[in-house]
Amino acid sequence: MKIRELVKHAGVSKESVHYYIREGLLPKPRKQGRNVAEYDDGYIERIRLIKELQDHYFLPIAVIKNIFKNQKKSSEVQSFLDLRREYFRPVDQFLPSEISGEEPFMEATGLGGKWLAKMEEWKIITPEVRNSQKVYSQDDITLGKLIVEMGNIGLGVRDGFDPQNLKHYRDKFQEIVVVSHKHYVETTLGKLSPEEFSKRIIQGREIMSFFFYHLYRKLAREINRRILSLLESGATGAEEGVLDSGDYLDQK
Repeated sequence: MKIRELVKHAGVSKESVHYYIREGLLPKPRKQGRNVAEYDDGYIERIRLIKELQDHYFLPIAVIKNIFKNQKKSSEVQSFLDLRREYFRPVDQFLPSEISGEEPFMEATGLGGKWLAKMEEWKIITPEVRNSQKVYSQDDITLGKLIVEMGNIGLGVRDGFDPQNLKHYRDKFQEIVVVSHKHYVETTLGKLSPEEFSKRIIQGREIMSFFFYHLYRKLAREINRRILSLLESGATGAEEGVLDSGDYLDQK
């Protein structure tokens, strides 16, 4: 496509396209003549990603350039960017977003009726009932999409993953959340006004959410390194019982 088509589809100016090329955020296009260049669909996707990182994460060009540089070296970076763009847009957290009815929820998330029923039974997805209609929150919508995404990347029933593990995770997290709230209430009870308490508990909820998110990533990286190290050394789950007993978690 020519640049006039690119700017129309990507929603940026010609000047922005030329600037991104000069800064190395976009590759130089294929020339078809002295003043004619050809752009493929990859330019649209890259420009949209640049705008996403600017508008939702407020990242400067220099940082975005470094992200793209690392992206070429690491499939993990691409996976991280894809998931962040879909599920962790900060602006979305402040927008009222809910879905009424099971059918619209399944259509929006891709979750089938059988698994929606299971997730509700296991209290992973917990709609409110208003006027005899189920209403799903933004958190429910995100969880539904993530459950579908698990199946797409090889963490589904067809891959041998037991979905009841999700119930186990939910129950464990329920214990963690109850304990964290108990500790907070015990240390602040009687010291804050109801308004101050409400504000503080909302702030605490958000910062602890990020804490658990990053803690999980950190611990998962450590375990992944240990598993890969064992596999590279010739050990397998079948031969050593590495993945059955959980002994690999204690490897230092």
